[in-house]
Amino acid sequence: MVAQETLSPASHKSHAIAMHGAPKYPAEFRHFDYVNPDAPKGGGIRLSLTGTFDTFNTLNAKGTAGPTSSIETLLTSSDDEPFTKYGLLAESMEWPEDRSWIIFHLRPEARWHDGTPVTVEDVIFSLDILRKEGRPLYRYYYQSVEKAEKIGERSVKFTFSGNENRELPLIVGELPILPKHYWKDRNFGAATLEPPMGSGPYKVAAFEPGRFVTLQRVKDYWGENIPTRLGSNNYDTIRYDYFRDSTIVRQALKAGLIDYFEEYSAKEWATAFEIPTVERGLLIRERTLNKSSGGMQAFYMNTRRPLLKDPKVRQALAYAFDFQWTNKTVYYGQYEQPNSFFAPTELAASGLPTGQELKILEQYRGRIPDEVFTTPYTPPTTDGSGWPRANLTRAFELLAEAGWVVRDLKLVNEKSGEEFRFEFLYVQQAQERVLLPFFHNLERLGIRVRPRLVDTSQYINRLRARDFDMMIYNNAQSLSPGNEQRDGWSSAAADQPDSRNIAGIKDPVIDELIELVISAPDRESLVQRTRALDRVLLWGHYVIPQLIAPFDRILFWDKFGRPEITPLKGPNVLDWWIDKEKEASLRDRRKNLPGQPDEVASGQ
Repeated sequence: MVAQETLSPASHKSHAIAMHGAPKYPAEFRHFDYVNPDAPKGGGIRLSLTGTFDTFNTLNAKGTAGPTSSIETLLTSSDDEPFTKYGLLAESMEWPEDRSWIIFHLRPEARWHDGTPVTVEDVIFSLDILRKEGRPLYRYYYQSVEKAEKIGERSVKFTFSGNENRELPLIVGELPILPKHYWKDRNFGAATLEPPMGSGPYKVAAFEPGRFVTLQRVKDYWGENIPTRLGSNNYDTIRYDYFRDSTIVRQALKAGLIDYFEEYSAKEWATAFEIPTVERGLLIRERTLNKSSGGMQAFYMNTRRPLLKDPKVRQALAYAFDFQWTNKTVYYGQYEQPNSFFAPTELAASGLPTGQELKILEQYRGRIPDEVFTTPYTPPTTDGSGWPRANLTRAFELLAEAGWVVRDLKLVNEKSGEEFRFEFLYVQQAQERVLLPFFHNLERLGIRVRPRLVDTSQYINRLRARDFDMMIYNNAQSLSPGNEQRDGWSSAAADQPDSRNIAGIKDPVIDELIELVISAPDRESLVQRTRALDRVLLWGHYVIPQLIAPFDRILFWDKFGRPEITPLKGPNVLDWWIDKEKEASLRDRRKNLPGQPDEVASGQ
C-alpha cells in the first residue's frame, strides 16, 4: 500500500549525495574518470583465494562465504572521492537539509537475473530481513532507520530517528537489495550452496565447494551502460581458485594458473620474484601508492579476558614487540609502524591536541588517560639490535604496577599466584617469522605464550566466538568515518559475534566520541572529532601496532589493458580488461619458457 502522507519539501534533489561538500561528478556525467568507457568486453581473469567456502550467502553470519552472484545496492561509491554515492538501482534521490529522511527513485530498467523488475517491495523486504537475520553489522548500520515506506510506484522513503546523522542517507544507499519473491520460500538465515539470485553484472556459472567458483558476465545486464557501470565489468568470466595458503598461490601465479595477485608479504616481495618471467616483463611486478587509509595492522588483545583487562598490562606487552628489528630483519625495511588507527590520512591524531580537538577532549578530562593531553602517542621503539633491554625493563615496571612479579623465572600475580600465560591465534604459518621473536621477548619477561595455528574455518569460528587472547587483525578505515565506527569500537558491538570490535572495548567515552564523529556537520569537524577518537583509542592500549603499508604490491601477467587514471583508493583489476594483442603476444613469448603447463602456453 502506498503511503498517503504529505511530505515536507526536499531542499535537495540529485543524482548523487556527498557526505560533505558537493559530488565531483555532475548530473550529466557519462562515466567515472578512472575507467575506460570504450574498454572491450570478453576473455576471462583467474584470481585466487585461500582457505575454503561452504556458503554463497554473504549477508548472514553462517558458514564461510565464497564469491557469489552480484547483489547490488541503491547507490554506489566513486573510488576517487572520500565518500560520495551515486545512483545504481536508484536513479535519483531527494532529502531535506537536516537529512532526517531520504527518498530513492528506482530505475525502471533495473531487473533481477530472472528478468523481473526490482521493486520498492524488494527494498523494504531487504531492510527488514537484514536487520532480523543478517550480520550484526546491519543492525548497527540501520538501527536509526525508523521506517521504510512505499510512496510511489518506484519511490521508497526512509525516515530516521535520533540525533542528526548526516551519513545515514549514504549508509541506507549501501543497503544490499534482495529479491523478495526469491527468498519468500527460502531460509535466509541458513548457509546455502545455492547461489542466491542477484541483479548485478555477474552470476555463478560453476563451482566446486572449497575448490573454485566461476562467475559469468550477465549478457543482458540491465545496468551495463549507466554512468556508474560504464567501463567496468569487462571480463566474460571471473574464476576464483582456492588454495591452502599464499605460498601455493605464488607458485600458481608463477605457473600462469592465476593472472593477478596482491602480495602482502614483504619478504616474498623482496625475494620470491627474481624469476625470468618478471625479468623479461611477462609477469609485471608493480608497487602502487595507495592514498586511502588501509588501517592499522596490529596485535589485538581481547579485553574480555581477565588477564588483559588492565591497560598497564596491555601497555607492557607492547614493549616486547621490537618493530625496528623486525622491519630490518623480516620486513626488508618496507614498512612503517603506525601510530594511528587512521594512518596515513589527515584523520590521524598527531602531536598534542589543539583547537577543536582539544576542546572536545577537555570534556572528558579525568575519564580518559592523562597522557592524551600531555604526550603524543608513539609505539615503543628500539635500536633495532634485537636485544630491547630498556623496553623490557619498562615492561617489568608496568607489570609490577599491575600486580605481576617474577617467581621461579615465571611471571605470576603477586596475590593469586596465577601464572601469566596466554594463547596467540593465527591462521598463516608465514606469520611465525614475526611472531616467534615477539614470543621470545615475552618469555624474557616470564610470560608463556601458546602459539595456535588453525585453519580458516576454525579461525573464523573462534573469531566469532571471541575465543582468543591475542591475534593479528586490521580494522580497515574509511576516508570518511561514520556509522561503521560503532561496529569497530562501541560497547554495543563488543559482545556481538560478527562485529569488528575485536578487542571488546566497552568505554562510555569512546561511545560518545563515536556519536560525535557520526554527527559531524562538515569535513573539518569530522577530521577533528576523528582525531579525538583516535587519540583515546590509542591511549587505551588495546592493540600493539604492527605495520602499515601506504602502497599496493601487485603482480599480473602482461595481458591486460588498464585505464589511464588510477583512483584515490588504488588500482582495481575489475576495471581492467583483456587486451587481445597483449594476450596473444604473451602466449607467444611464453611458449619456450621452461616449467610452464601446456594449457598455459597455449593460452587456455
